[in-house]
Formats: sequence, C-alpha cells, structure tokens
Amino acid sequence: MNIRLYNAKILTMREGEEIFEGEVWVQGERILYIGKGEIPDDIYADMPGKCIIWDREIDCKKNLLMPGFKNAHTHSGMTLLRSFADDLPLDEWLNNKIFPIEAKMTAQDIYELSRLAVLEYLTSGITAVFDMYLTPESIADAFDNMGMRCVQVGAVNNFSQSPEMVEELYQKLNNKSPLQSYMLGFHAEYTCSKALLEQMAGLAHKYKAPVFTHLAETEKEVSGCLERYGMTPLAFLDSLGMFDYGGGGYHCVHMTREDISIMSRKGLYTVTNPGSNTKLASGIAPVSDFLKAGVKVAIGTDGPASNNCLDMFREMFLVTGLAKLREKDASAVDAMEVLKMATVNGAHAMGLKDADILAKGKLADLIMIDLNQPNMKPQNNIPKNLVYSGSKQNVAMTMIGGEILYEKGSFYTKEKPEFIYEKTDFILQRIIEKNT
Repeated sequence: MNIRLYNAKILTMREGEEIFEGEVWVQGERILYIGKGEIPDDIYADMPGKCIIWDREIDCKKNLLMPGFKNAHTHSGMTLLRSFADDLPLDEWLNNKIFPIEAKMTAQDIYELSRLAVLEYLTSGITAVFDMYLTPESIADAFDNMGMRCVQVGAVNNFSQSPEMVEELYQKLNNKSPLQSYMLGFHAEYTCSKALLEQMAGLAHKYKAPVFTHLAETEKEVSGCLERYGMTPLAFLDSLGMFDYGGGGYHCVHMTREDISIMSRKGLYTVTNPGSNTKLASGIAPVSDFLKAGVKVAIGTDGPASNNCLDMFREMFLVTGLAKLREKDASAVDAMEVLKMATVNGAHAMGLKDADILAKGKLADLIMIDLNQPNMKPQNNIPKNLVYSGSKQNVAMTMIGGEILYEKGSFYTKEKPEFIYEKTDFILQRIIEKNT
C-alpha cells in the first residue's frame, strides 16, 4: 500500500536529530520519504506521471510518529500462565508451577497463545519481539499469521531442544519469511551441561554468529556457576568462546566489574527486564554501570507469566526509575537514553538494522503516539513525557512493514481478537482448569 502520514510531529531516533513537524510516505513495506514536506525530485523519478496514487492519506493532527518499540526479550507463548503462579520465589515458581504446565502444552497451543501476545504487543506500540520459547516453527507461523516481526532465539537446555535442532532451525527460519528470523541461543548456563555449551560455542564459530542467553538473573545462578567452574556465568561462557562473534544476555542483574568489562570488550548487548526482575525479586540490573562502560542496553518485558504484562511503557519507566534508586541519583539514565534502548538498541541487538530509526529506505515499522491526552500535556519535553508519563493508552496506531495492524483501539489482523480469545480460553480450560 501507499500511505501518506502528514501533519505529524516526527521523532526519527536518528542520533542528534530533534523532533520536527512534517510527513512520512510509506510505499510497500518501506519508508519512501520523511521530511518537512519539501519533496526532492528523485522521489518521483521512477513513477509514471511523476505522482503517487495514495491508498490512504492520514492527518496525524500533530501527533507523534516514531519507530516502534522492540521487545528484546520475551516468551510470548506463556500468556497461558499470566497470573497463574504469582508471588512465589523464582525457583519454586519455575519448577513447581511453570514447568509442569508447559509439559502439557502442544505446538498448536503455543501458536494460539503467541497470537494472543501479539495483540498485546500491538497495543503497546511494539513492532518486533525477540522471542525464546518451546516450539519455534509454530511460533513463526503464529507471528506470520498476525503480521508481526519476530526474531526467535534458540533455547537449548538439558531437557529440550538441542544444538542440532537449533542449527536446523537457524537454516530454516532465516529463510521462511521477511517477518521472521532466528538467532543462536540457549536457555542458561545452569540448565546446560558443559558439553552442550561447548557445542553451542562451536555453532557460533561455524556460522560466525552472535549467541544470546539468560544471564546472571539471580544470585543463586551466579553462586552455582562459581561452585561448578570457579567463574561467573559470563566469564565461564566467554572462556568457551561463546561470544566471540557477539550476542548478549537477558537480565544481567548480578554482574561483577569483570563481567561488565567482558561485555564492553566483546561488544555484547544486555537486555534488561525490570518488570520481571522486580516482581520475582531478582534484583536491579546495574544499568548505569553498563552505560558508563559503553555496553549497549536494550529492554524486554520477559514473558507474561513473570511480568505479567507486555507493556513497554512500564518497562521504560522502571528502567530509569530503578536505576535512580540504585544509584541514589535522580539524574541516572536519562529518558532519551531509555527511548534509545527501547527502539534503536533493541533493533540492533535483534539484527534488525533496517528497523531502528525512521529514514528513507528503512522498514515502515512505526507507531503514532496520541499527544492530545491529559498525560501528554503540556509538551515541555515529549521524550520525557513518553518515558515518565506515557502509557499504552497513547498508542494510536501500530504499523509493521507498511501494514496498519492496530489503530485507535481496533485490530486489523487476519484473525479477529474474539476468535483468538475463544481459542486461548479453551486451552486454559483443557490444561489448567482440569488439572488444578
């Protein structure tokens, strides 16, 4: 489709570029033009009659256009477990509540549950997710069906998946669909034998590819690794050559100075998950220390069983709010830095270099923020409003690959939300209500 978005405030997230008033033209899945309305001649060079026939022209009414948020760590299929096992310590939550239910979930269940998560992502202005879960092929089908961009990551552990499976998926899912891609990964150091981890490091070297994993989420995880190998999880994994081609870790709460130095030296990403880490009492990630060391930080919601909502606005506020508490410094982690984490850094961590900022030729993965609501007034500083007072209610539109999938409270996905709700309610009855 050809879509013209005009009369807008535009935050491109390009380094050093201020918000300006102008318009964005979308042709197919990409941005054709972005600017103040002074259209260069080369835009029309290959067009018959030197004009564009618009399928739709949208008056943005001075609302804000910006890149969509990138949820850089989640487990979408865990929507079934939302509010099922709350107020428990992490190990009890995981072993006594989560794992037994997951054992009953089929690939088709996870397909339906992932589609439910997509609806929530759209309402939060999330245009791409970094997903790790049990049945990658059905997950890819679910995201494709919903028109949502998804980068999956391997979840190798001692009980499910394997390096061989991850290699097969790496080759298959990276060629499945323009909306889908796949990265090497494993669940965590503490759920993998040393032999498994060495195989994963071998794959990283074979494909010269980055690797991602859960990392230093709890004190128990770190102490356990120290007992096993005499090193922190990151130092141990680095000793295996795991991150020789980049990658990073999810959570990264309990990190030593040496760990942060390794991340900086290797160019690794840390994906902070403040909502989940707060709710599970895992701790506060040293975000300020990461930034001072030049470590790039992205933001994830984690799964809907441990958070419980898939809301980037809440995560952004918690990133800066918790950093200020940890450092006892109200200036810690500026709002603009947080927006960069939620957009540009997330895109780069996920390998989505064409979806990081708004610019000609980039993917049209963008959102419109309604500035004409009380929580956005007055507009002394729009980026700070987004981080400190913004909420999902301000998301007026979510576009992925040039397709408007959510607008003013309505979904424009292939399946109606009511059908998806019905499917997930049936799964709830079959798996949880009949077994608890």
